[in-house]
Amino acid sequence: MKIGELASVSRCTVETVRYYEKEGLLPAPERTAGNYRSYGPAHLERLRFIRNCRALDMAHAEIRALLALTDRPTGDCGAVNQVLDEHIGHVDARIAELSQLKNQLTELRRLCQRTNTVESCGILQGLASMETEPHERHSHLG
Repeated sequence: MKIGELASVSRCTVETVRYYEKEGLLPAPERTAGNYRSYGPAHLERLRFIRNCRALDMAHAEIRALLALTDRPTGDCGAVNQVLDEHIGHVDARIAELSQLKNQLTELRRLCQRTNTVESCGILQGLASMETEPHERHSHLG
């Protein structure tokens, strides 16, 4: 199938297919005599796998690791568990960050419990005066 067909069947864009090829996540397809890319069922299966991993917010490095393991089907799946355990750790860290963010926003919201003028808005005053600490995001996605 051509790239447009693959993109349509896998519910992504042609640009996404090309991007995953460029990143080395999707192997380059064979070319037809007319120099069109020609994708097979293995490309579709791999693209779906990649998209499912991305839907779980996995980084390309994690996906690459899982794909390498998939390419060795008789190997031990302990390494798969390790990749997932590390990803769960990333998710836990992000949840903690989001929880802290929610608390900060809730505190700001409490500064303005009734209708005021913009000039006396507690939220805007709080935003103008709050001291922020250097924030290091712990996402593995960068």
